[in-house]
Amino acid sequence: MAMWLDIIIRSAMAFTLIMLITRIIGKHTISRMTYHDFVASITLGAITGNIAFNTHLKTWHLILSFLTFSGIVYLVSFISLKSRWSRKWLAGRPTVVIEKGKILEQNLRKIHFSLDALNQELREKDIFDPQEVEYAILELNGKLSVLKKPEYCPVTRKDLGLTGSAVPQFPVELVMDGKILTDNLRQSGLTTGWLARQLREHGVSAEEVCYAVKGTNGELFYDLYEDRIRHPVDQE
Repeated sequence: MAMWLDIIIRSAMAFTLIMLITRIIGKHTISRMTYHDFVASITLGAITGNIAFNTHLKTWHLILSFLTFSGIVYLVSFISLKSRWSRKWLAGRPTVVIEKGKILEQNLRKIHFSLDALNQELREKDIFDPQEVEYAILELNGKLSVLKKPEYCPVTRKDLGLTGSAVPQFPVELVMDGKILTDNLRQSGLTTGWLARQLREHGVSAEEVCYAVKGTNGELFYDLYEDRIRHPVDQE
């Protein structure tokens, strides 16, 4: 077999394997990267890379290694789900870095987290003044959770006495890339005729629409293929 064809087949096989294992392990591995997930992703990535390009090693040996390690990862994930003790040992614990408005320098040193990094995380949450923070916790995935002091918390609808207002609806996509999503229409109790009437009221046809969604307020939002903007902003 030609070398280039062997690499193509191995690469396709590696991609298929990593996609299957990712689906089996679950979305949580992508959304939150703990110690266990970090080690697993690095090792699986290394084995997958060898499957794709390392022609000096037998493919089936690498696949066996990949499947074995994937089984270990799945087993560890299952054990972590069932046992709180093992979950703490494998994933670690959240670390409080600000308590009652005071920065806990000792905790920062334990997790090798600098004040510069803390300030950056706060700024990413639109907090430029640390005195606004009551509690800050560094989560298992490395993200910072913040509880502001009461005087700095934003006003809610409940504060304004607007709790009796209508509950927002879940947005429903009706047109995507110019194609009407009939399944979404049917599940929402709508018809293509209703959509056509709504668009006619705005003076457009379905053929002109690139994207349309029934928003949280129940109103139709649409975007046309032709933007009709004379001088669009183009950042290079």
